[in-house]
Formats: sequence, structure tokens, C-alpha cells
Amino acid sequence: MLVASGPLLSAQEPALVRYLEDREEREQRNDYFVDLLRLALTKTEAEFGPFRLQPVYKKVPQGRLLRMLSADETVDVLWSMTSRSREEHLRPVRIPLGRGFIGYRLLVIRSEDREEFAAIESIEQLAEKVAGQGSSWPDTTILRHNGLPVTTSGYESLFTMLRHGRVDYIPRALNEPWAELALRPELGLVVEPTLVLHYPAANYFFVGRHNQALAQRLKRGLELALADGSFEQLFFNHPSHQVMFSKGRFDQRKVLSLENPLLPDSVPLQREALWWKPKTMTESESQ
Repeated sequence: MLVASGPLLSAQEPALVRYLEDREEREQRNDYFVDLLRLALTKTEAEFGPFRLQPVYKKVPQGRLLRMLSADETVDVLWSMTSRSREEHLRPVRIPLGRGFIGYRLLVIRSEDREEFAAIESIEQLAEKVAGQGSSWPDTTILRHNGLPVTTSGYESLFTMLRHGRVDYIPRALNEPWAELALRPELGLVVEPTLVLHYPAANYFFVGRHNQALAQRLKRGLELALADGSFEQLFFNHPSHQVMFSKGRFDQRKVLSLENPLLPDSVPLQREALWWKPKTMTESESQ
């Protein structure tokens, strides 16, 4: 997740843009968003002047991070899934950074449960299982809205909870689970190969409500990157995304569609150039 603070400086002095970086983050899941932030700022140097990115090394839960940004405290910009509440308290830059892939969720399960999950054909059947989620993650509300039981905990604890049977699966974004499991081979967990959850969702850059200058710059930079193709190039070629394209096997997965009650009406769903969808994936007939 990313964060930047304070008004932008003059063109004569680099604008400081601060974002959160966890020293203990092992999966490099945020590298793409940092690189996209850098791309947007670079695209706008001629118009807005030079910049300097500064990581803030701190271990902060997502809920606390959102409050820090709202108070213009320590950080200036973050990336996160949008929701009505977040758009009320923060200023969104309404370009979906992951082109919607954050709304596709693969399931991390115990290896011995593969046959049970392969037999699931509907949300009603999945509701017999318990999902593990972070307490401040928007996904928690989305899953519960769709009738799926959820137990919440801290991120690191989720994987051991799954191993010990306190939850049955952990939904993860397409670029996340393989690296996470590679770091925890002793737990005997796997990426479930037959299912994918989907709900409409977007992750945006957010800045503080009063930081209109940074929001304007990021919006302009992302639009320029979309126009010249560099946004798409980064999305498809970023090292952290290669695993989801090579291992996703979307043509072999049943899609279980969920409603997203948190989705603001302002999300630009009709602007097709902003979104990506696995080409061979079909919606589950059971939905």
C-alpha cells in the first residue's frame, strides 16, 4: 500500500511524495504499485516539476494507515481497494491501478482439501466453509454480504489459522498466493485449482482530502501513461504479475460471482480500456 503527504513543492524543488514500506514485507507485493506511482510522477515532470519518492518504514495495519493518510500524518499517498467510506474520508484518483484484477480472488486451502473444493459449484456450497480475512480488509464485508462466513485476524496469523483448521480458505488477489505459499512451505497449503471468486472492484491511489495538487498530478500522469501504452506495458510485463498469467489457468476455473456492496457509483466500469478480464473465463452457470 502507498501513501504521500503535504502539498507539492515548486518546480524548483523536488516534490516529496511519501509512501509506506514495511521492512518486514517479504513478498514484494507492492512493487508494481510503487513502480506505477513512479511512472505517473515521471510522466508529469514537465508540467508539475521534479519529484522525490520517499519510503516510510513502518509496520502499520491497513485501518491505521488509512487514518494516518486522512490526518495528513507521516504519509502522502496509498493504494487500496476503493469503497464508499474510503472515498468519503480520502481523495481518490479514479483510475483502477490493477485494471480490476483485485476483484478476482483465488483460494488458498490445505492441500488435503483439494477434492472437497473441486466439488463446489455455487456460493451456497462455498458458504459451508469459513474464510479467513484481515479485520480491516474490504473483502471481509463483501464476503459476509454474500452469505459467506468469515473469521478475521492479522495477516501473518491467517496462514497458521488455516493450517490448524480455524478457517478453511483464504481468498487472495491473483498476484499474491504463490509467493506467499513459497515462503511458508512447512504449512502444506496450496492454491485451489478449480475456483475463482469475482466481484467488481478497483484499487486506486488515495491522498488526503486536502491534497488536491497531488491527486491532480497522479490523475494526469496515469492518463498520460494510458494514452501512450506505458501503463498497459507495465501491467502485463511487471515481474510481480507474471505468476498470475503463467499459473492462473483461468480457462480451467469456475467463476463464483459476488456482489460488492461497497462499490461506489463513481467507479468507471463502462470505460473498457481501464479493465482487464481473463479472456477464457466464463461465469459459473450456478450463479
